[in-house]
Amino acid sequence: MTGPRVGRGARAAGRPRTPATADLADLAGRLTPRDRQLCRLLAEHRVLTTDQVAALLFGSPITARHRLSILARLGVVERFRPLLAYGDGSAPWHYVLGPAGAAVLAAEQATPERPGWRRDRALAIAHSQRLGHLVGVNGFFAALAGHARHHPDAALAVWLSERQCAARWGHVVRPDGYGRWQHAAQAVEFFLEYDNGTEPLTRVLAKLHGYAELAAALHPAALAPVLLWLPGPGRETALRAAMGRPPVLVATATARGGTHPAAPVWLPAPQGGPRRPGVAARPPGWPPPPRCGCPPPRVAPAAPWPPWAPRSRPLAALVAPGRPGGPDGVLARPWPGRLGHPWPRAPA
Repeated sequence: MTGPRVGRGARAAGRPRTPATADLADLAGRLTPRDRQLCRLLAEHRVLTTDQVAALLFGSPITARHRLSILARLGVVERFRPLLAYGDGSAPWHYVLGPAGAAVLAAEQATPERPGWRRDRALAIAHSQRLGHLVGVNGFFAALAGHARHHPDAALAVWLSERQCAARWGHVVRPDGYGRWQHAAQAVEFFLEYDNGTEPLTRVLAKLHGYAELAAALHPAALAPVLLWLPGPGRETALRAAMGRPPVLVATATARGGTHPAAPVWLPAPQGGPRRPGVAARPPGWPPPPRCGCPPPRVAPAAPWPPWAPRSRPLAALVAPGRPGGPDGVLARPWPGRLGHPWPRAPA
């Protein structure tokens, strides 16, 4: 079995292999502000796929692919393509920070070398068992940022990586990410726990006790909601049945079927039962639910969803009690460093 395939740009002649060999004078005339922002994203979040880069920074996937190919040839980024199982097709290109990109960041920060950057370490994620998890976490936030870039009333104002979260709260909790999502007049800060379905449910639920400790330490400020992004409805149903009444504000949603995290898919706990009609027992007189998962047809002048079914909410509506629409006081500042500037609207 072969390992991840490295792009042809990684074998191009004259391409820098270390930050010290990068031609900064040449790069000064080639890199756009968007390219530099991509370098900062890769330095913090380690790996992004082509689609994620397109959602974050480009208006067109085709434009993103063309620009990423150029950056790979310049050594600004490195790329690899994981090998999938037979019959699963081809994986997308995965991009990490390259030697020239590390040199540019070091020059911006006036440091002799990008702290912690080494080519072997940057590409080690290609063989890591955590690759799928990290790509999934970054995909969650990229989906929000991509949605916001096409909707003027929405914004992903904060995106903290797992490393940044560990630096702040690692002695108590280690979330996969932290964000602040704004939509119209509503705003919510949240912790993300991304579940691949590989951990026992007891281990997933044990993390909530750490959040309860953090909530106690922050009192009287309210703790941001904890979002559990789950791989499928079966996993979600089993987790909610085992969770009972959680010690902090928790909401669950599933990634199955192209669900978007900005959509009204979040079901707060401890509301019982599944959000979709037909999984739980139906009250007498209600028609059988359609297999498409759509709301049942009206049989009386009532709400589209039957009253016994828990209502899913948009992400921005998950506001901690007592602090509607406002920050929860967890962050010392909105967003560290240059990543704090708002996501650009979709360019051509």
